[in-house]
Amino acid sequence: MVTKAEILAGYTRARADLSAWLEGSTAADLRRKSNGTKWTNEELLFHMVFGYMVVRALLPLVHIISRLPKPAGTGFAALLNAGTRPFHIVNYWGSRGAALFYNKRRMARKLDKTLRAITARLDRENPASLSRSMSFPDRWDPFFMPSMTLNDVYAYPTKHFDFHAQQLSLGRPND
Repeated sequence: MVTKAEILAGYTRARADLSAWLEGSTAADLRRKSNGTKWTNEELLFHMVFGYMVVRALLPLVHIISRLPKPAGTGFAALLNAGTRPFHIVNYWGSRGAALFYNKRRMARKLDKTLRAITARLDRENPASLSRSMSFPDRWDPFFMPSMTLNDVYAYPTKHFDFHAQQLSLGRPND
C-alpha cells in the first residue's frame, strides 16, 4: 500500500513537472501532437491535470458508496462500465475543449487548487477510512481496478499523470 507520504510526494513532483513543462514550452511545442494520442501536448497536459480533478470529485462518492451493501457498488460500477464507449468520447473531447480554457496560463493554478483540496482531505483520513473500498469501472482507465480502496484513489492521479507524461512530445521537465 502506498503511504500518505508517498502520495503527497507524487503530488509535489507532478506539480513541479507540470510547471517545468509549461514554463519551458513554446506555443508551438504545446500545439505539437503528443506521441500515441490524438491530443496536442497542451491538451494532454490538461488531461493529466484532469486526473487530479477527477479524484477530487470521486472522493465523496467513494466515501458514500463504500458504506452501501457491496451489490450496490458492484451494480454501479457495472453500469458505468456499460457506458465505457461514450465515456471515452466525452473524455477525449472534454480534454480538448477544457484545454482551451485551462491552457498554459491557467492549468498550473487549477492543479494547485485541486492539489490543495485533495491534500487537505488526505490529511483528514485515518487508516480505517483509507481502507474503505468500492467497485470501480475498470474498463474506463488502465489504472482503475475492479475494486479500489480510498488509498488507491488518492494514489491514482499520479499514476495517470506519469503514464501520460511518457506520451508528451516534450523533453523531460528537468532536461
